[in-house]
Amino acid sequence: MRRLGCTCCCWLIVAFCFLFLAGPVQSDEKVIRLRYATFSPPMSGMANLADQWCKEVEKRSNGKVKISFHPGGSLAPANQSYEAAVRGITDISLTATQWTAGRFPMSELIHLPLGVKSSFQGTNMINAWFKEFKPKEFDDVKVLYLFASGPSHFMTLKPIASINDLKGMKIRAAGDTSKIVSAMGAVPVSVPIADAYEAYQRGICEGVLLSAETLKSFRWGDHLHGLQVNDGIGAVNALLVVMNKKKWNSLPPDIQKLLDEVSQEWIEKTGKGWDNIDREAIEFGESKGMKVVKISKEEESITTQKLKPLLDAYVVNMKNLGLPGEETLKFAIDYVQAHP
Repeated sequence: MRRLGCTCCCWLIVAFCFLFLAGPVQSDEKVIRLRYATFSPPMSGMANLADQWCKEVEKRSNGKVKISFHPGGSLAPANQSYEAAVRGITDISLTATQWTAGRFPMSELIHLPLGVKSSFQGTNMINAWFKEFKPKEFDDVKVLYLFASGPSHFMTLKPIASINDLKGMKIRAAGDTSKIVSAMGAVPVSVPIADAYEAYQRGICEGVLLSAETLKSFRWGDHLHGLQVNDGIGAVNALLVVMNKKKWNSLPPDIQKLLDEVSQEWIEKTGKGWDNIDREAIEFGESKGMKVVKISKEEESITTQKLKPLLDAYVVNMKNLGLPGEETLKFAIDYVQAHP
């Protein structure tokens, strides 16, 4: 009897251990784990907005989805962030179309000088454009949502009062932004975003054409002491949050629906958020001695004329590629004018 009792005890202990160990494993298998990569520095406002998206998905999935967040290019460098999502190096990636020249021809529209006044306006425009034209250039990923940066400004080592002062200046620019820099008489310089701070410090670049957000998020305000507001430009950068298509297709329908719902909410949240971040960044720059200069209406008009050939070139280029350039350009301009 004693031996039988010992045997029963042993089996009970084994059964208990099995249940104890098996429980968590089965539970863990039900959790969907995703990786989210962004180039934005960890403490930046844009990284914070992206991190909030991750937390909102986790919260509304009741913990069924867990997302590990990788800011600062730690999982994928900025210029490889789109391809990282395509290849599954990361499941979700925040990227910019400017970094892969020629890969997104229709999207070059968004970088044109369209007179966009805010991130909120540009973000709504780019999502309306995407919904209307459904460009096939993004077919190798699942697009969760798109957004636009704040309007690009010439931000320089020293304050400049006129557009004429841009002539010959070495300005950091990427992708289509280089065309605007050249049209304004400056010299575009290609420097990775991670190396730009040192480029300003060493005088390799004398400025940049980008949104004010970078003054604080990348601390460029330490060196850039002039910001020229020119509504004749009104160009923004197109950014998007994309997901590896195979990973997306593997998700249950309810999780796909949840990701779409949260992403739709983040369109407005990101547009308004970026505008707030731009304002804070300008205040940061001014605290470092930066001077903001608003150019005259006359120079705004001159700027518009200087940049018009870029709009015309886009239409011609799209026609050569068999894409609806004239229609997309009209759509964007009409949208901006109708939604000030």
